[in-house]
Amino acid sequence: MPLSRREIRTRATKFAKQWVAAHNEEAEAKPFWVEFFNIFGIRSTTVGSYEMHVKKLDAALGKIDYFWPGHLLVEHKSKGKDLKKAAIQAADYLHGVKEHEKPRYIVVSDFARFVVYNLAEGTETELLLEELPNRIEVFDFIAGYEARPVREQDPVNIKAAELMGRLHDELKASSGLDGHQLEVYLVRLLFILFADDTGIFERDAFYNFIVDQTRDDGTDVGPQLARLFQLLNTAEDKRPKNLDERLADFKYINGKLFEEQLPLAEWDGGMRVTLMECASLDWATISPAIFGALFQSAMDPKMRRNLGAHYTSEQNILKLIKPLFLDELWDEFEKVKGDKNKLNKFHDKLANLRFLDPACGCGNFLVITYRELRTLEMRVIEALMKGQQVVDVDTLVLLNVDRFYGIEIEEFPAQIA
Repeated sequence: MPLSRREIRTRATKFAKQWVAAHNEEAEAKPFWVEFFNIFGIRSTTVGSYEMHVKKLDAALGKIDYFWPGHLLVEHKSKGKDLKKAAIQAADYLHGVKEHEKPRYIVVSDFARFVVYNLAEGTETELLLEELPNRIEVFDFIAGYEARPVREQDPVNIKAAELMGRLHDELKASSGLDGHQLEVYLVRLLFILFADDTGIFERDAFYNFIVDQTRDDGTDVGPQLARLFQLLNTAEDKRPKNLDERLADFKYINGKLFEEQLPLAEWDGGMRVTLMECASLDWATISPAIFGALFQSAMDPKMRRNLGAHYTSEQNILKLIKPLFLDELWDEFEKVKGDKNKLNKFHDKLANLRFLDPACGCGNFLVITYRELRTLEMRVIEALMKGQQVVDVDTLVLLNVDRFYGIEIEEFPAQIA
């Protein structure tokens, strides 16, 4: 999970003091950025690479100082150099970057200054090294704190649904998998994509696994994914001692999602590109309601009509659960938050509520309900602690996902749920 803001600010303060005298690009740039990423608990060599060669617009060969595919490009200069020229140079490198790897941000620096360009929003933010601890939120996109309001029409949600639907069709047509096996395979990939951006794995570990461990023609993607599935089903203490460090970033996943042995799937270069496009999305910003869109895109239209399957957007889910019970719970919290005894009883009440969706499909209602109630519970815990420092907030959490139940007759949506 992302480090706390308090810990990030503490590390940023230490970093700013450590590098105040740095000035030489050639000798000190790489150590500077290694330590910079460490502020956020990220190993820079895991998510990206230094000194990556690319062809510029004029066909000349250029060298990106640091590149995190799909996320960040860094251009670093010696102290006092023109950062406007550095930004132009960085933008020129984009011509040589594959479309699905183009970054969302460019950062230029000369040790003493940073300029952050948000390419998606067209914004530019400048700050000094000494300001870093108090303006660390400028780099929330690195820390994993970047927040975006979820809208059912959000283009990233639509893009994710389209890509997963395309991947399903390509796998069904060419992989040799079908029915139950294909459904399990696709749900595994969906889980891994979310895990890659939400703190379960080291960020972008899966994306880099596909880039580094598979060939462009895609012929070895099937065996490599089978190897990864087996690893995810193996506890850390039972894994080989000489396991590649990059594979160690993939944590053991308990439960049975990766337990079943599946046949090797056949892949090609086009399917590999689709998978990389899926992995290049920031799944931390994608609504859980994407599950319903995925289900719809994968179901046979005739079957969908016969079953009466219907995807309900997150917006419409909230329209239902807010007046049904959520608004009332928030009102009750506001009334009791000043009384510790009543607040503890309210917390117990939250923890003992049970929810059942008798036709749950992919579990959209249950997922959104759980998320909203956990948000309320965190407010309860904040009110109970009244600013006290807590070593591990998990010891205070009472709300359990096991109190959410669903019934579904079709295997694919049930697997997703």
